[in-house]
Amino acid sequence: MQFDVVIVGGGHGGAAQAAQLRQRGFAGSLAIVTAEPELPYERPPLSKEYLAGEKTFERMLLRPPAFWAERQVEVMTGTRVTAVDAVVHRLETTAGPVEYGKLVWAAGGDPRRLTCPGHDLPGLHAIRTRADVDALKADLKPESRVLVVGGGYIGLESAAVLSKLGHAVTVLEAMDRVLARVAGPELSAFYQAEHAAHGVEIVTGAQVVAIADAGGARLATLADGRQVVADVVIVGIGIVPAVQPLLDAGAKGGNGVWVDDHCRTSLPDIFAIGDCALHANAFAGGAEIRLESVQNAADMAATVARAITGDPAPYHAVPWFWSNQFDLRLQTMGLSLGHDQTVLRGDPATRAFSLIYLKAGKVIALDCVNAARDYVQGKALVEQGVAVPLDALADTATPLKSWHQA
Repeated sequence: MQFDVVIVGGGHGGAAQAAQLRQRGFAGSLAIVTAEPELPYERPPLSKEYLAGEKTFERMLLRPPAFWAERQVEVMTGTRVTAVDAVVHRLETTAGPVEYGKLVWAAGGDPRRLTCPGHDLPGLHAIRTRADVDALKADLKPESRVLVVGGGYIGLESAAVLSKLGHAVTVLEAMDRVLARVAGPELSAFYQAEHAAHGVEIVTGAQVVAIADAGGARLATLADGRQVVADVVIVGIGIVPAVQPLLDAGAKGGNGVWVDDHCRTSLPDIFAIGDCALHANAFAGGAEIRLESVQNAADMAATVARAITGDPAPYHAVPWFWSNQFDLRLQTMGLSLGHDQTVLRGDPATRAFSLIYLKAGKVIALDCVNAARDYVQGKALVEQGVAVPLDALADTATPLKSWHQA
């Protein structure tokens, strides 16, 4: 098989890449190669509405099946890439060799696994694919004891859903607070209190050193000797970027595959986008990072589509994220990495407030809880790097748009 452009990965990035190429008039042959058996679908609902049974899988499809056929995009489902030959422009896959003119790597990542004894026992689940969540739901019984390892977005979202469904949930976080990698202490404290109010037990500074079978249940032993018994274990401790075939082919990288400001890897005619793309980000002070977000995947896909169709423009987009837990909608604009000041806007007791992060006097990020207006109006402050008086930021009567620069 041979295609002008091959996209590896059937998530948001891969789907957006194919769609945007066609929107920009690309008329060449085009294929999406995905290891999963399904057509491209949304990932965020996996730990939210799909786990809760509130959203069917069909409603999670990013495009209806006819979309791909009408635009002559061949979607090779159930196909895994095992090797890349960057010299002859060929992929080795489980469906046979596939030749490409240009390659877009949008493979995302695989769930990071525990490494302690017992990490491979049945009943330990990840939340990354539809199959993961289907397997988890099959193991859940009424009022199951659920142990969630990891207090990031995935862990807390699944804990919120499962506690609402009547399960007894314990969350273990290795660091001294939940959301420690993505938010300030104030937001961590708020969410820990919210989960506690809903009956979720959160244990911080907790490191799992072993998991054992306990009569069909799972017995987790912590570094301090504490033991937790659970019927179901969910491991949400991040992802490992799925880039090994590129690294084996000689691509520059490590924690992801390195790309330049046009999302080009160090290999000829190979781009990378989304969760696995290690890039210098202007909103992280130029540091090389990976961004695990729908926004990043879609905006990088737009960058690659422009490069392939002869209208190049460098990647530059304000990062944004969201998380739904209980009746709280957290919307984040920008990156709070390296902030030196935090301003509270609103009252957490009302369950609608924002935390605004500054660095050297300039707004670099906002965490908005049930505060959509702050989120929308805060984007320009982050994009423009605006310096706003702290008392004005804290004053909810003063709209943030008052400080937008012309």
